[in-house]
Amino acid sequence: MHKKLYLENKNKSIEVGDRFEHVMALSLDASSDYRHGLIRCITSRKGNVEKRGYIDRSDLYHVEKNQLDVYEIKERLHIRNEKEIIQKLNVAKLDFLGLEDPDIWVDEKNGMKHVYFTIPLLDKKNNNFILHLGHAWGKNLDSLEMTMPVLMEENGFGAKEVSIAPLNKQGFRYNLVESSDHGKDYWYSTIRTAITEDMGSAWKFGETIFHPKENNISWIGAHASPGPLLSKNFIDVGEGKCLGFMNGREADKKVGREKKYGAFSIGLFIYDYEHGKIDWVSPEYLIRDSEAKTITFASQFVETGNGQGVLYAHVDDSFVRSYQINANDLRKLLP
Repeated sequence: MHKKLYLENKNKSIEVGDRFEHVMALSLDASSDYRHGLIRCITSRKGNVEKRGYIDRSDLYHVEKNQLDVYEIKERLHIRNEKEIIQKLNVAKLDFLGLEDPDIWVDEKNGMKHVYFTIPLLDKKNNNFILHLGHAWGKNLDSLEMTMPVLMEENGFGAKEVSIAPLNKQGFRYNLVESSDHGKDYWYSTIRTAITEDMGSAWKFGETIFHPKENNISWIGAHASPGPLLSKNFIDVGEGKCLGFMNGREADKKVGREKKYGAFSIGLFIYDYEHGKIDWVSPEYLIRDSEAKTITFASQFVETGNGQGVLYAHVDDSFVRSYQINANDLRKLLP
């Protein structure tokens, strides 16, 4: 842990009011100078985020930055064709829990907004979640239209929490997604590549490039998820490579007869986006929120200039906090 290498904002980043008890997964529109974005609002929660088996139901909402640099929750996000697409995913036999965890990507060539999100479907009969990586696009966040998911769950392995990689020299992207490796008595969250030439059409699953079981790193011993990737303007780690934040969870802990989740923290990794490989993962975590009981999870990074930036993360899947990040401090941790 490196407490001195970031500054935790004392205040929360989202003005919730009395509308929601829990909010998470802030994603901002870079083309709006990060003044507008989306957030996941929990409409109901069954269970406790510290223990296995909790279920959240969610909706996505617009956010807008106010004069105090706090994001206010506005109206619910409406996406054309949403009901029709969800129905095609066999929801008649499954329980659709609402859209989750948005990520906004802006195509610099034409200004089109692409929004990616998790589509979680609960199979009550088999007590299992089916996860698709959904997609919608439009000229702005008020005119989005949903397409079929860019990644459909296959062979029991889904996709969520996308990180958009730079275009490589071969003309395609090795994007990153959180996937899984699971069986009757185990579950690992893994990081896998997702290959695409067209950000709006179907992607292809690539290889699993980080598996907690195969890496002896305690802060990321059970679950791994890709976080925001940093630009070369902020920090340059070599040709064809970028530095990113990784979200990692320790192995579960047994408390009496119950299993409780280990802590989720934020660390660093170096990603070779030319070849779709992870070169290095920090041996220790970087950020764990001072109020976190179990979760600190990064979702958005904003460069503010001169090697400075702001990282947004949600804490215990309940509120969003920002942290001041300095590129020179991060360099001290790199191999």
